[in-house]
Amino acid sequence: MSPEAILAFPIAKFPIVKPHDNLVKLILEAEKNSKRRLKDGDIIVIASKIVSVSESRVVNSEVVAPSLKAREIASKNGFDPIHVELAIRESTEIIQTDGVLITETHSGLVCNFSGVDKSNAPEGKYILLPEDPDASAQRLQDALSKATGKKLAIIISDTQGRPWRNGSLNVAIGCAGIAPFKYNKGKRDLYGRVLKRSTVCQIDEIAMLAEPLLGQAGQRTPVVIVRGYSYTDSEESAKDINRPKDEDMFR
Repeated sequence: MSPEAILAFPIAKFPIVKPHDNLVKLILEAEKNSKRRLKDGDIIVIASKIVSVSESRVVNSEVVAPSLKAREIASKNGFDPIHVELAIRESTEIIQTDGVLITETHSGLVCNFSGVDKSNAPEGKYILLPEDPDASAQRLQDALSKATGKKLAIIISDTQGRPWRNGSLNVAIGCAGIAPFKYNKGKRDLYGRVLKRSTVCQIDEIAMLAEPLLGQAGQRTPVVIVRGYSYTDSEESAKDINRPKDEDMFR
């Protein structure tokens, strides 16, 4: 059954998150100060940056010495050598270095600069992705569900580019309490034909739904509540979204 409406709204005026902050406490306090209240079945989309900062995944540029490899890649492309060095450290494989720095991270994401970013970071600092986004999502889901007594799902999102289309979009890099995929195999189309295959990455869709509210600049709305979407949980996680190398069309 399709929902009559799916609602999405931000928790506004969220405080600036600092290393070692209790993110669950900040979310609950911000919710209390807002006009919105969490309900059973809500999906909470959280920008990866505030998860990273709360987990102290912030690096001061002064402590980073770029390697020869990082300096070579940076020089060839006009990149920041410290940014390149951090991307290399966060990667298990360097895939492309011509005009971009595409890597595979330790958590299996294939993205530019291993997701290391300077935007919305204090001067001279870089923010890394959460070390294990699925584990981060699970911790947040456990704590928020326990604190509120409600059934909640968590999606941790990040902005990424695409190799075949211009412009970036929001995708899910971690989840808990919600299955990453929705399977339509066995359902019938408008003309009665049975679908033999149709797998939808629903947590990416929900992350994209939340992106206009999350924003990319100084909006201070890094947490968005999505309501009215029917979902179930599964044993799969956001790690399962990443294609195996033998199925990756770009390697």
